[in-house]
Amino acid sequence: MNGTLSTLAKRARALLPDRADYALMARDPRRDLLAGLTVAVVALPLALGFGVSSGLGAEAGLATAVVAGTLAALFGGSNLQVTGPTGAMTVVLVPIVAKYGPGGVLTVGLMAGVLLIGLALLRAGRAMRFVPAPVVEGFTLGIACVIGLQQVPGALGVPKPDGDKVLVVTWRAVDEFVRTPNWTAAALAAAVAAVMLLGARWRPGVPFSIVGVVGATVVAQACHLTAAPPIGDLPSGLSAPSLGFLDLSVLGSLLAPAVAVAALAALESLLSATVADGMTVGQRHDPDRELFGQGIANIAAPLFGGVPATAAIARTAVNVRTGAGSRLAALTHAAVLAVIVFAASPLVAKIPLAALAGVLVATAIRMIEVGSLRAMLGATRSDAVVLVLTALGTLALDLVYAVVIGLVVAGALALRAVARQTRMDQVDFRPDLPGEHSDEEHVLLAEHIVAYRVDGPLFFAGAHRFLLELTEISDVRVVILRLSRVTTMDATGALVLKDAVQKLDRRGIAVLTSGLRPGQRRTLDSVGALEPLHGREYATTPEAIAGAHAHLVATGVLPAPRQSASAVPVEQPTP
Repeated sequence: MNGTLSTLAKRARALLPDRADYALMARDPRRDLLAGLTVAVVALPLALGFGVSSGLGAEAGLATAVVAGTLAALFGGSNLQVTGPTGAMTVVLVPIVAKYGPGGVLTVGLMAGVLLIGLALLRAGRAMRFVPAPVVEGFTLGIACVIGLQQVPGALGVPKPDGDKVLVVTWRAVDEFVRTPNWTAAALAAAVAAVMLLGARWRPGVPFSIVGVVGATVVAQACHLTAAPPIGDLPSGLSAPSLGFLDLSVLGSLLAPAVAVAALAALESLLSATVADGMTVGQRHDPDRELFGQGIANIAAPLFGGVPATAAIARTAVNVRTGAGSRLAALTHAAVLAVIVFAASPLVAKIPLAALAGVLVATAIRMIEVGSLRAMLGATRSDAVVLVLTALGTLALDLVYAVVIGLVVAGALALRAVARQTRMDQVDFRPDLPGEHSDEEHVLLAEHIVAYRVDGPLFFAGAHRFLLELTEISDVRVVILRLSRVTTMDATGALVLKDAVQKLDRRGIAVLTSGLRPGQRRTLDSVGALEPLHGREYATTPEAIAGAHAHLVATGVLPAPRQSASAVPVEQPTP
């Protein structure tokens, strides 16, 4: 017990930040400050919208962006992550609000935070390294498409249609635009996106997103463009800390939703961090520390009336693309949002929604790495299938389902590839024959004995193909299986081997093995597969051949060896 507590204490200390984590913040503060300001401008309407969508109001979204964004930046494992309320999390929260009310959502957020810290202490974040690159690339492509499509209503200047699926909402928005076109909003969105995309090619270091948003706002105000509606009035401040939402009587029933929220927060944050690493050179996140930081953020956000938070890939992408290099950018984003809440809400309220939609459309386009996608699609057919299915799942379903689909398909294709590596090749055993044998004996032995070498894993994915090949053997009396090159064997492989031995035995064909390792023997013994071998396991191939020869002699297939005269016993005279 003491050893376990000591281990957890060491892990907890390793998760805490130190001075080196913040050393990068002094390297290029100007770029980080500009990146943080840009992200704040983009994050503001998203925080307001996701707060309203969750059912707790715009104040909840802003509280989450400020509080969770600050703590995740301080304690997280990535220098580039931007944390706040997200669309994927909102989808999970809506049914919780409907069943348990706002207090249920806040309690779930607190419980999810505790679970995330527990995952960090258990080092669960390291499991992210097992996610294949095509899944990450497919997720990035899919989420870029989702981010872009989510902006269609705002970019076209139409009210957001009802619906949960982004494709349905986009179709309805386009249909509404065709009926009543709003060319002013569309022109503003297109202009902001063009300024960002073309400006980034011309002067990568200039924050053209701010230039575009400010320009669009000035034009909209100067020309009194009522067809381009602004964000609107903002709340005047954050909620005071409160513990009144904790209802101990429903904690048991909220455990399952809390697990779902924690799983989504962990998955989305780690995928976002991986994508952010891929968009930069030299940046690598610590997955366990990232879970720890998200846990701290989710424990604190409900205390200020916030909702469960996670790393936001759209805001993280904006952060990276605008030149962020340290945690200072994410901290600046949170600080700017806090200032906006208390001081600058009248000014920001005038920003056209179409302009912000243009920022996110440009961000979505810049998230797509064409060269990386082309390389992944051209690598192997399996990689292409996994990438496309993950992207389509992200677009048509949601993030969790998409990643699960990608992992399942990638795992199935990997098992298929590994299973195909298992080979059973017939080999010439005569060089291993012990002793001196005449040509006639060689011919007789080759006629009645066949030897196979099994290479690769013998497990559930490919064992039945092995059984089919083995049971098709005919016209011999003894089969020698050389198993020294079997890399792994599971219970299914052992059962298949047992079945093959029994089928061949019923046909009068004896099976001998050589080169069995202790681990394989234990697996065979656990399923009763050693019993049909009748002790016909040998350490080396020559011993197995000698055993096969003895079996053929015992069954009368080969004549018994003649005894030499010196071997005949001599009767001793009686004294």
